[in-house]
Amino acid sequence: MKLYWQEKYPQAFCWSFGDSPALADELAALVVAGKKRGTCSSLVSYQKEQPPVTPGSYHIVLNGTGDAVCVIRTLALRLIRFNEMSADLAALEGEGDLSVAFWQGARRAWFEREGNW
Repeated sequence: MKLYWQEKYPQAFCWSFGDSPALADELAALVVAGKKRGTCSSLVSYQKEQPPVTPGSYHIVLNGTGDAVCVIRTLALRLIRFNEMSADLAALEGEGDLSVAFWQGARRAWFEREGNW
């Protein structure tokens, strides 16, 4: 299945959400259910992307076992500071109670785990 999508979208990024198979499964399921319509990364991680993610980019989302579950597309890209997260953007992430407070707690923990806090 992954190969099929790579042939259909040869320029697509291919990755999974999170830093564990369980988190990859959980977040991919939110995407498939239509609940997760946005995501973020640290500036350091974004700057390391080669080629960089740009609006119009396609992404093959993998589950925790590396199987393709869907293809998504970057429609917009915003560079904002951590403390500038809005309620609307936090809700697009589709996680927890959809609040900025939940987003800040989850993202701070994520950025700490990746060493970019």
